[in-house]
Amino acid sequence: MARVRPFRACRYTRGDRDISHLTAPPYDVISEQQRTDLLARDPHNVVALELPEGPLDPAVPGNRYETGARRWADWTASGIVVRDETPTLYALEQRYDLAGREIRRRAFIVETALEPFEAGVVLPHERTLPKALGDRYNLIEATAANFSQVFGLFADPAKDSDALFAAAMAGEPTMVATDDEGVVSSVWAVTDAALGDTLTDLLADKQILIADGHHRYTTALAYRDARREADAAIGRVPEDPDYDWVMMALVNMDDPDLVVLPTHRIADAAEEFDAASFHTSLERHFELHELPSGHPSEALEGHKRPAFLVRTRGDVPRLAVLRADIDLDEAIPLERSRAWKELDVAVLQELVLDPLLDIHPDRPETLERLRFAKDAHDALAAADEHDVAFVVRPTRMDQMRQVSIEGDVMPQKSTYFYPKLLSGLLMRCMG
Repeated sequence: MARVRPFRACRYTRGDRDISHLTAPPYDVISEQQRTDLLARDPHNVVALELPEGPLDPAVPGNRYETGARRWADWTASGIVVRDETPTLYALEQRYDLAGREIRRRAFIVETALEPFEAGVVLPHERTLPKALGDRYNLIEATAANFSQVFGLFADPAKDSDALFAAAMAGEPTMVATDDEGVVSSVWAVTDAALGDTLTDLLADKQILIADGHHRYTTALAYRDARREADAAIGRVPEDPDYDWVMMALVNMDDPDLVVLPTHRIADAAEEFDAASFHTSLERHFELHELPSGHPSEALEGHKRPAFLVRTRGDVPRLAVLRADIDLDEAIPLERSRAWKELDVAVLQELVLDPLLDIHPDRPETLERLRFAKDAHDALAAADEHDVAFVVRPTRMDQMRQVSIEGDVMPQKSTYFYPKLLSGLLMRCMG
């Protein structure tokens, strides 16, 4: 079902194999200070394309998107970035240490044919936010380029792709980059057409699940549709246009080195917060327990019912476990799959954040009172400055797969695939 193929990437032409100074984290995790620091390392860092300077309003002269388009044209015309001459299969390895164990996550970076979500070929797993969609659409419309990859997953329990990775990574990598967390990303560029054909055939009967980059994929779809409409208006029918495809890094979801971490929540009430009343309301659906000694996340292990840790300002953390007498179909009367309703983050959203704190993604303005943290200790400590903090468990891969197969999308920030993919390793030009 999925159509993937090697492609001609645009790459930096600097002589050094190490291009750490030219790469950047994904655009949506970069602060203004980090953007400044990245550009201080090298003015040609990819962040200058991903987050150009200028107003966000595309109607204002000198806006971000005009800046990005002008810069991209300058860089490609002057040879700072050049396009590979031959369709190439790019293999990526990200190597890092996690809890004393070396992790090696591998991906193939390819062109993937754009398919609407309803076709069931490429599946989303999280909601997208309208503000981010508008920004990314304006940038792709202005530049006609992909500066970073969508992160996709394919099922390969037999690990047939292992032999392809081994063949692609047989020699020295073409380029390497190390991020600020010490993750080493290595890329091999392979022009062996037979290897590319084998990967195309292997994935031809697969579905692709988007792990990260929902906004990028959704805007690529919208851009494709707009380009098709514009071409049709002038009677042009291009053969296999570049805008029908998007750059994607594909990882085997059955690889044990695929790490999914949780994203914790920190929230503030809309009005004055009463901690005692909040705890009383929680007990309508949850059993509350004091935490044993040790790492707080350890208290979440082993529970078959949805569970999370909760701490209000000035109080101790508590373990909240959904009561055994609570029927989720009655407690969450939504047209959602059972797999969705059993997610810790869905239960937290529908039974706590919405009714008790008036925070829900269907009311985007309320999300201004919701923050996120990667570290459990940091999240719990944040309750000293905010009304309440929640520590959640990682969403399991089988949960994510089942929710997507059943046509649902999980709440925002349900998963955190670590490490993030670097921007700037490869870029993709469109005509």
